[in-house]
Amino acid sequence: MADVGSVDVELAVMAALRAFLGDEVVVRDELDNNLANELPTVQVQVSGGDDDGLRLDRPFVDIDVYHSTRAEAIALAADIRGWVLTRLRGSVTSQAVFGRTGTISRPAVRPYENTALRRVGATYEIYCHPVS
Repeated sequence: MADVGSVDVELAVMAALRAFLGDEVVVRDELDNNLANELPTVQVQVSGGDDDGLRLDRPFVDIDVYHSTRAEAIALAADIRGWVLTRLRGSVTSQAVFGRTGTISRPAVRPYENTALRRVGATYEIYCHPVS
């Protein structure tokens, strides 16, 4: 049996999100200095959560969308929210089984120091465990 926390949730969610969004959207865990030239970009980061001490993880995952306009960032964040709540839930990858998913903080405009970009982010809870 795999240890609790053995699923790299960031990598698993990024891979699944890339498959959903396609090649036109950059999906990453860390931003780089070329962000303004790589729009739209989606950033995935674990921001906390808990586990059952045995096998089940319940991480909180921040998903931030960076886009050139507020409307485009909001629309992409809404698409991602729908994906998290319907398509990620119950899915299986080679490393992870995703169970219940939920919204902790729905997509909202978040501040960003570069005024040429718009940032919309949300926080989700994603129950998952390693594939047996």
